Amino acid sequence: MSKLANKETQAVPSITWPTRQNNDWVNITSDEIFKNKTVVVFSLPGAFTPTCSSSHLPRYNELAPVFKANGVDEIVCVSVNDTFVMNAWAEAQEANNITMIPDGTGAFTDGMGMLVDKSDIGFGMRSWRYSMLVKDGVIEKMFIEADVPGDPFEVSDADTMLNYINPNASIPKVATILTKPGCPFCAKAKAALSKAGIAYEEITISNHEITSRTLRAISGAETVPQVFIEGKLIGGSDDLADYLAK
Repeated sequence: MSKLANKETQAVPSITWPTRQNNDWVNITSDEIFKNKTVVVFSLPGAFTPTCSSSHLPRYNELAPVFKANGVDEIVCVSVNDTFVMNAWAEAQEANNITMIPDGTGAFTDGMGMLVDKSDIGFGMRSWRYSMLVKDGVIEKMFIEADVPGDPFEVSDADTMLNYINPNASIPKVATILTKPGCPFCAKAKAALSKAGIAYEEITISNHEITSRTLRAISGAETVPQVFIEGKLIGGSDDLADYLAK
């Protein structure tokens, strides 16, 4: 592994990235990304890899509105992958709040001092995992994962970055709601969540894939909706109303 470099107070590398947008090749420059803006960057070893897909990218995407409310203009994900892979990953992750930068040649990552050899797992040269806050092209803060074997993920996460920007930032609660099509109580619960400003993901119960058996296994109940807030089971629509009233 190369020696990882902390480049706080330095300018980001000047790079042009070829990207594929709407079937056309479009060049994006680092000036376009960083000039006169406050930008959060997180970089990772590879699209579609487990930690990157399960934790790193989704949490930045989820907290994007909070970052914006705290002065961040853009959140950028950099990986040493080609533009087709990055586009497919963004679509699969529904990462609409993230600007995906395909550093296919590794030029930006190398300029950051973060290019490492992961040939032992068949990747070749990739980015070490890190995050940084960049203001008008100058790096104010970097969170670099420890230089140890493997793929540590302890400090480059979205919550650590947000805590640096504003330790008192208000993070909205998130919910998961299990529903069935045509259920009026489900519609009532979703409206209540929206009114309370609680973002939610909806999981539809059907006769295949996610079934009533899954519903019972997860919630211990046979009726819908079943609402979870921050991973805690709240219950049905009346339970949710009681919870929100408190």
